[in-house]
Amino acid sequence: MLIVQKYGGSSLADFEKMENAASRIVAAREGGNRVVVVLSAQGKYTDNMLKTAALANPNGSKREIDLLLHTGEQISVSLMALILQRMGHGAKSLNARQAGIVTTSAFGSARIKHIKTDKIFLELDKGNIVIITGFQGESLEGEVTTLGRGAGDLTAVAVAAALKADICEIYTDVEGIYSADPRSVSDATKLAKIGYREMLELSALGSKVLAKRSVGLAKKYGVRVKVMSSMKRAAGTLIEGETAVEGIYVSGVTAHEGICRIRLSGVPDAPGVWYKIFDTMNKANISIDFVEQFKKSDGTKDISFTLDADREADAKDILEKNAHRLSFTGLSHDENIAKLSVVSTGMDTNPGVPSIMFEALYGAGINIDSVSTSEIRISVLIDKADAKRAVQVVHSKFRELEYIRDM
Repeated sequence: MLIVQKYGGSSLADFEKMENAASRIVAAREGGNRVVVVLSAQGKYTDNMLKTAALANPNGSKREIDLLLHTGEQISVSLMALILQRMGHGAKSLNARQAGIVTTSAFGSARIKHIKTDKIFLELDKGNIVIITGFQGESLEGEVTTLGRGAGDLTAVAVAAALKADICEIYTDVEGIYSADPRSVSDATKLAKIGYREMLELSALGSKVLAKRSVGLAKKYGVRVKVMSSMKRAAGTLIEGETAVEGIYVSGVTAHEGICRIRLSGVPDAPGVWYKIFDTMNKANISIDFVEQFKKSDGTKDISFTLDADREADAKDILEKNAHRLSFTGLSHDENIAKLSVVSTGMDTNPGVPSIMFEALYGAGINIDSVSTSEIRISVLIDKADAKRAVQVVHSKFRELEYIRDM
């Protein structure tokens, strides 16, 4: 088998954890497999470098920040190669350029264009364990780029897709995918398996185990992904295919607190307004959700939408620069909201899911601001202060009705 393994920063935080990861890599290699490993920077290295960069220059160029941040993964792969060599195994570390990871030139948020696999296969054919820097690539102009926070998983899935690996194992500080965050919901259930669509929804809705881009790429190329604990020898969660069940099956209840809502006021009630707003956000690579409009008696309307809080400053800057073209007269924002979501197969044929969710929130005295649905997901906006309690009461309600179960 050809296995791609990925270890995050928490799994590499100190030398003891590095050696623990190395022991797992060796076990896979000694099991007769060809092994490619993708590593993140150790511990809080990236966060610390960002703080240092802000001290050096709070308005520093994204190019220089990418050049600074990429050093963390380089340290990780070189140390891991040295550890594996000491353990008697051939190991070769490759930076993103050597591994052939070609990206767009958008510093801080580059996208992978393609991966030249020749060098990786060459080292595998020599019997080496290949260790690759995650989170980064090289543009066609020869510049170092980073792919955005949490993109080590994305690198691993992309490499697995390019190599046509049998499986991509993501090692992290949790034992798998749960029906809710086990750190705040004591009776959360670990899932043995989950389909791509459900995992994609959970990732987009605030689940921190896998980034949405990673799951989307796995779904597109059919990469089998297994999420496992780096510290415990426990069965993880396999992500593949689609979940096929009769009746209602709830995959997860999650709250995304890292969002904000932007409201544009005084927008003309005329054709083309929606296009201009979506086009402006799309060109800035900003995803928006919960889009609503409120018509006013003066012939204008207010338009509001939500987005990830870490893109709020970018969105406001872009909107203000385009205020004349978009024809709005006022802009306000609200950060005291959270998105509570239930992901469930069978929602299209079992309309009871929303009412069960609403009943649980009503019983807890939690007010609903807005509602959005899809075939397998229902989301509501609530006060951020109620988010953790909302997850607990909604999860408990579905568990009580036995709609949450181990697959």
